[in-house]
Amino acid sequence: MNQRNEPTLLLVDGMAVLFRAFYATSASGYIRRTKAGLPTNAVYGFIRYFWDAVQTFGPSHVICCWDMGGKTFRGEEYAAYKGNRAEAPDDLIPQFTLIREVMDSLNIPNIGAEGYEADDCIGTLAKYYTEEIDMNVMVLTGDHDMLQLINDRTSIIIMKKGHGNYMVYNPETLMAEKQLTPRQVVDMKGLMGDASDNYPGVRGIGEKTALKLVQEYGSIEGILSNLDQLTPSVRKKIESDLDMLHLSRRLAEIHCAVPVACTLEGCELRLDPDTVMDKFEQLEMKSLGSWMGVAIG
Repeated sequence: MNQRNEPTLLLVDGMAVLFRAFYATSASGYIRRTKAGLPTNAVYGFIRYFWDAVQTFGPSHVICCWDMGGKTFRGEEYAAYKGNRAEAPDDLIPQFTLIREVMDSLNIPNIGAEGYEADDCIGTLAKYYTEEIDMNVMVLTGDHDMLQLINDRTSIIIMKKGHGNYMVYNPETLMAEKQLTPRQVVDMKGLMGDASDNYPGVRGIGEKTALKLVQEYGSIEGILSNLDQLTPSVRKKIESDLDMLHLSRRLAEIHCAVPVACTLEGCELRLDPDTVMDKFEQLEMKSLGSWMGVAIG
């Protein structure tokens, strides 16, 4: 926890939090709506998750990053990338715009870039703020791919089941729990692939074998330099899928040179109570303002 002892930037993985909020609040079959029938359950849940994290970790600055939709450079390189994803539920679609409006009312910048994913925007901003501004950065997400961004100034807050339940990863906790360095997170994905993003890695190599290889040889380069040390079966699998191994690693790696920017002043956490309450009243969720009351009152 920071409790604002020093300036800290919280980067929010907007898509991860919004999808989590939608499915958590619609699991019972009930969808929160305005009197006009506009679904707002994901927006409501998002703010509950988001504000709990703000209160828990005390950032002085906040930026929210989003996917922009459409083709990304990963899709251009591998047509099947995320090709297994179902369309967003109808009740979620209008909330993509609504949540950005709500974040605007909270004076929090919404950042995205055509051709890139939210992960890449987060990686770029984390790199800029840690290296150029010399600031600590926290990333709020449910996506373990983000663990590759960890360094001495960047920690990853993984949202776990339920409100207020987090696992905070830094280099020490990542090594303690997963026996991996941040860079090795990418090498693991190159070897084992990622079913949720629909790229295969090396066919026939799962998580256990990938972890053993990365731990023993340090990296994909280390593994390829020691193919003669591997069992014939594993060696054959890797040699047969070398192109996909390298492609999968490129797909897994977060791109940290996206054309996005946000000034330090522009992302300072400063709420205007009237603006916030006006938006909440418009969406018929005034109780959410009351719940946040101490901070915006």
